[in-house]
Amino acid sequence: MKVARIGTIAAMILAVSTLAWAQKADFSGTWTLDADASGAAGAPAGGGGAPAAGGGGGGRGGGRGGALGTGPATIKQAANALTIERTMGDNKVVTTYKLDGSESKNTMTGRRGNTMESTSVAKWDGQKLVINTKQAMGDQTVDTTETWTVAGNVLTVESTNARGTTKRVYRKQ
Repeated sequence: MKVARIGTIAAMILAVSTLAWAQKADFSGTWTLDADASGAAGAPAGGGGAPAAGGGGGGRGGGRGGALGTGPATIKQAANALTIERTMGDNKVVTTYKLDGSESKNTMTGRRGNTMESTSVAKWDGQKLVINTKQAMGDQTVDTTETWTVAGNVLTVESTNARGTTKRVYRKQ
């Protein structure tokens, strides 16, 4: 009887610890770019803005911060999707990523009023969220990989494309 009880307790402890370990990072909240921690608003070495998922290229003064932008961005996270709302100029930009590894399509209006479409696949890598995005820019397609990590009130987004790697740090408001 005692052995059965100990076995049951051990199984319950294992189940609870497995569930706790399996939980994914939660990116929910309102985030603002920490330009000092990011260095030149996350622009790659050599100047110019790195087009990133949902973002777009810069050229003058660095990138615009990818999907989160440089101003406040609000992230809502559910089990199956991550939605980012931010303002870019006069436009409200909403970007949604499916979290099940399937494709997500997002459309945004650029600075000159042109529409840009991107296709992304978001996958979990432990506590990291990895988002691979293809975005048509004129006659080119830009491939970007963003890796998101969160520690307390700090969100770090590392973005890599053909122009290099950038790191943007955001603080939760």
